[in-house]
Amino acid sequence: MDEKNKLVSNAAGREVLIEINGEEHSPYKGVGKHIPEGNKAAPKINSCSQFPDSGDKRVESIKEALKRSGLRDGMTISTHHHLRNGDYVANMVFDAVAELGIKNVRWFPSASFPIHTPIIKHLESGVIHHIEGSMNGPLGDFASSGKMKGIGILRSHGGRYQAIQDGEVHIDIAVISAPAADSFGNANGVRGKAACGLLGFALADSQYADKTIIVTDNIEPFPCIPWQIQGNYVDHVVEVDSIGDPEKIVSGTTKLTKSPDRLLIAELAVQFALEAGIIKDGFSFQAGAGGTSLAFTIFLGNIMRENKIKARFIRGGSTTYLTSMLEEGLTDYILDGQTFDLDGVRSMRDNPNHQNTSPFTSYNYHGKGNFASMLDVVVLGATEVDLNFNANVVTHSDGKLLHGIGGWQNCLFGKTVILPLPLFRNRIPVIVDKVTTITGPGELIDVIVTERGIAINPRRTDLIKKLSGSKLPLRTLEELKAEAEKICGGAPEKPQLMDNVIAAIKWVDGTVIDIVRQVKY
Repeated sequence: MDEKNKLVSNAAGREVLIEINGEEHSPYKGVGKHIPEGNKAAPKINSCSQFPDSGDKRVESIKEALKRSGLRDGMTISTHHHLRNGDYVANMVFDAVAELGIKNVRWFPSASFPIHTPIIKHLESGVIHHIEGSMNGPLGDFASSGKMKGIGILRSHGGRYQAIQDGEVHIDIAVISAPAADSFGNANGVRGKAACGLLGFALADSQYADKTIIVTDNIEPFPCIPWQIQGNYVDHVVEVDSIGDPEKIVSGTTKLTKSPDRLLIAELAVQFALEAGIIKDGFSFQAGAGGTSLAFTIFLGNIMRENKIKARFIRGGSTTYLTSMLEEGLTDYILDGQTFDLDGVRSMRDNPNHQNTSPFTSYNYHGKGNFASMLDVVVLGATEVDLNFNANVVTHSDGKLLHGIGGWQNCLFGKTVILPLPLFRNRIPVIVDKVTTITGPGELIDVIVTERGIAINPRRTDLIKKLSGSKLPLRTLEELKAEAEKICGGAPEKPQLMDNVIAAIKWVDGTVIDIVRQVKY
């Protein structure tokens, strides 16, 4: 039987693959139902006798570092995305791989961006067989058209760490872009012209890969401190002219919305959290870096000042808005997963209460707890929500794969999860009967806030009771869906999809929660 026809029904009621690119995978069993067995993966043992006593691990080029790392056909190469749409290194790496005549590589990025569009030629030529990582923009569009030779796999940030740790993905060669490094391989992201804040998404890569290459444009004298990446894990250091464009390393999403509807949504979300008793002294929260989430943070700060409330910690992506809250004394700590602007970089470098974290501490589901589940309130986005509160963040209403998961899935384990969403985008309703792709199960999503009303998940009887008698516009999802369709002239058209499976969506525990099919263009 053809691999792409081996489908089984999972606990979310979706037909999913159990064999992907020749490897076996488990279907989603439900929240908390998949309990792993066995031991963590173990990296190879190395000997100091294989490295120079001087500690100087520099080689002249990325190509030479790949050759010395033993690059062969079919290997797995990983990169990270802290440099975001300013990253130059991933493109350099695969140009070098192509020059070496290597084929069928698995690219394992923590995320890709439009700047990586040139890598499409390496997918077309067979240098890269498939991508296992968030595919944003053109690479996702390329996959949606069915042109990628293998099947993509998308994981959350915590799911990526889990996959490495559990041995589901073995990294042969990790390439880590470092804004500051020494010749021994110690590296961080808080200094240099390409400073990005931290390198936490590359931590597992450095610890578990057979070979690790640091690429930097800023060699510092030993020791490079703080060492977010420890040189003891590093095989080679390559110095290049530039690892990235500083103007594009800063996230393009960190712009406060000016839309009256989006501002209203943010204000309603904060008011809901206040009336629900969530905003109180010592609470914790996480909000994204999109325009509505930033507005939520500003309204939240105002409420905290008015009521003399102080948070114990904020989970980031950090922005200037979060760092100002720290400096003002509205929170004791920022526990930062990635830094979205230069104020965040400065704060992480200079303020000991602004701590860098990694997906292991924050999100990894196969550990002895993580920070995400300790959050009192989490504010996230989505492309679609259905009447069972299931949410989609990876595909659009047309079925195209244009976004990654990021930490979104991991944050669903917060105590109260709020999705502030417009009722429709471009006159396409956001609330649907059945989401195109399930990225997160509805049992973990508590509240949907729109400009025309707030829907509480019926499972959260405590919130429904707490908000009884509130003047907030409480509605059902069914009512909100009907209003959106009345305004937009009906339900959105179903995406035109083919049988061919182009990607699988992993849940936080490594099981397959859904698949993505090729779009009819």
